[in-house]
Amino acid sequence: MTPHAPSEQRGEEILTVFSTAFGALLAADPAAFQTKFRKMAASAFAFYRGTACLFYHDLEPQAKADAFLTDQSSNIWIHGDLHAENFGTYMDSQGRLIFNVNDFDEAYVGPFTWDVKRFAASIALIGYAKALSDRQITRLVETYAAAYHERIHALASSETHNIPRITLDTAKGPLLDALHNARMQTRVSLLDSQTEIHNFERRFTLGGGAIELDGPAREKVIAAFMKYLETLPQPRPESSAYRVKDVVGRRGVGIGSAGLPSFNILLEGKSEAVENDVIIYMKQSIPAAVSRHVANASAAGYFLHEGHRTVVSQRALQACADPWLGWTEIDGVGQLVAEVSPYAVDLDWSEINDISEMAAVVADLGRATAMMHAAGDDDKLHSALVPFSPEKVIDEAIDAAGGEEVFAEALVDFAHRYGAKARADHQIFVDLFRNGRIPGLELYEEE
Repeated sequence: MTPHAPSEQRGEEILTVFSTAFGALLAADPAAFQTKFRKMAASAFAFYRGTACLFYHDLEPQAKADAFLTDQSSNIWIHGDLHAENFGTYMDSQGRLIFNVNDFDEAYVGPFTWDVKRFAASIALIGYAKALSDRQITRLVETYAAAYHERIHALASSETHNIPRITLDTAKGPLLDALHNARMQTRVSLLDSQTEIHNFERRFTLGGGAIELDGPAREKVIAAFMKYLETLPQPRPESSAYRVKDVVGRRGVGIGSAGLPSFNILLEGKSEAVENDVIIYMKQSIPAAVSRHVANASAAGYFLHEGHRTVVSQRALQACADPWLGWTEIDGVGQLVAEVSPYAVDLDWSEINDISEMAAVVADLGRATAMMHAAGDDDKLHSALVPFSPEKVIDEAIDAAGGEEVFAEALVDFAHRYGAKARADHQIFVDLFRNGRIPGLELYEEE
């Protein structure tokens, strides 16, 4: 066997997973995936962010040996792409700024450990990139595990769930900085960045990713928007708030949304004042990566389409979610609809370099993860999929498998092993990509 055989074998495995996860979208829009893969090539962490499909492909064979998984703890609402950069701020339906998990495109019903393992490995990758020692990375993962278990146990022991969320009143350090940053954002500044006023009326500014639609395409989006209104929670604002003022097309080119057609819709908002206009987006949803690797017939048959799945999952996992959150269809394809919010600020890890500060942050993220998992039985409309208390099930599963110390040891071991695997995979991916080995991109030439 040649020295390169293991890398060649893993490379073929990666290509097979990519073909299943990205094949149709890549064929439809190779330019978007050229951009996506350039971003993924930049670092092992960026590669990890873009390959939830590979993560679950690797994790599925290990599920039966996971001591913390029972029939119930294997079937709770999970985020599906829980890494250290999928946290940030949002304004809830009651007007409060919250720091919490964000980006629920990959949410589904599955094993709770798959969320915490994905997070733990992301911390190992961030720690390695910041030149932390293995011991320091271990400390961070242990801190996350302890905070997660502490909050899960507190929630399982409480009948009221009256435990404060991370807000302007309770946050500290970088999380409070993110909330302060969000508080200083304004709807007017967002509107000015994407629109302009002509004859006393706002319209989208074309260019910079905004694409003018022809008449039939515009009518199709507006028809889908009218169907979306039926999915919004009651009570809703006055119907005048939903008057469509303009529509533009957009094409996702980020790490997670490459090749997905989307649209921005400009609405009147709560009054005729131009500063109260609202921008919402409508984006095609695709199957959650985890859904290919769990056997849950109830979940598979429950959702109308992937847009419905994304919205139901977010409402289950996020208390007081975006009041504009809903779903619709275009040509039979599920769409997610939500507000383009000026108050969404992601956690910035670039300036978090002190090990003590990093430990405080991951502790907060552990508590946020636990509260997200515990929220999964609060949505009574969809309780049929998770008809039990997830926090109690998780707490009992951890205790039955040996308690917090064993739980932390398992996460630490996984974080180091999968972090090293992801770094090696990243190098294999870079070589595949730059040498034209990815099907669908091998003949694609950038201008």
